[in-house]
Amino acid sequence: MAGRLEDKRIVITGAAQGIGLAMAEAFLAEGAALFLIDRDGDLLAQEAARLGAEARRIGIMAADITDVDAMELAVAAADKEIGQPNTLVNNAGVNVFSEPLKMSDADWQRCFDINLKGAWNCSRAVLPGMIGQGGGVILNIASTHAFTIIPHTFPYPVAKHALLGMTKALGLEYAGQGVRVNALAPGYVRTQKVIDYWNSFPDPVAAEAETMKLHPGGRIATPEEIAMAALFLVSDECPFINATCLTADGGLTVLHHPA
Repeated sequence: MAGRLEDKRIVITGAAQGIGLAMAEAFLAEGAALFLIDRDGDLLAQEAARLGAEARRIGIMAADITDVDAMELAVAAADKEIGQPNTLVNNAGVNVFSEPLKMSDADWQRCFDINLKGAWNCSRAVLPGMIGQGGGVILNIASTHAFTIIPHTFPYPVAKHALLGMTKALGLEYAGQGVRVNALAPGYVRTQKVIDYWNSFPDPVAAEAETMKLHPGGRIATPEEIAMAALFLVSDECPFINATCLTADGGLTVLHHPA
């Protein structure tokens, strides 16, 4: 039986760990060919080898998504390695949390360069090819920060709100050329970033417990659960879903008064 992504040639950024790596594993299992990008070239190569890069269904490149020229080169490399990409997952991102008046200009620039400009750099690099071949899919990994605000996390939610705006704008702009652009907004996910956040507290175990209490189900998502939602959005199972955002947070943002 053919996999759900048998005809997909997918570029994933931030693919060396966390949600990006979980998506790579899930997509590969469903028959996709992958081109993986990450700044950490050593870790990326290690994980690609574990996934089976020798099967020629995986290409990799160490690159910085904030570099426009590097993203053009990456898409050209993907074309040679797996064929012209028809799917892009903008997953790479960085947490930049501060109080507004305590934030440095450098942190503002870093937040927007990676979380917004980087996604645009990648999208701009793949869109001409997608339009030329009659269609494609772009999936932006957003966050519940894209429509809610947690104090002292500035300017991360500003960038994620903007990413959601870009999702809608591109989705409408290129719908007529067969390109769908959507976003996926996870809440808390058990990634290394979240574990590092808990470990920043004097009592990491208590910090983790407080996070769990926020959620109706008393737990947070695994990277694999977010990957399955992403798999649906990049597949051909939702051809009329465009310019919108799927929330995967276990009901967190629906709560009016978290416990």
